[in-house]
Amino acid sequence: MAPMVHGLEAQYSGKIKFSYLDAGDPDTDSFQRALGFNYQPEFYLLDAEGNVLKKFIGFVSEEDFKAEFAKYVQ
Repeated sequence: MAPMVHGLEAQYSGKIKFSYLDAGDPDTDSFQRALGFNYQPEFYLLDAEGNVLKKFIGFVSEEDFKAEFAKYVQ
């Protein structure tokens, strides 16, 4: 899924900020707990204040990502 996600990152550059969370990184444990992370892969769409708008678990198609992005990106 990484190539597809990186392609979306390039396509939405300047509109959506993509950040990557390494589930094995102990420095991110508190953030993982705050999000409710428990499965890999998980994707979170957050607003500017860090509120979760949408949580995706498992495989997500490019079309599903784009449909969700369209709700928030002009």
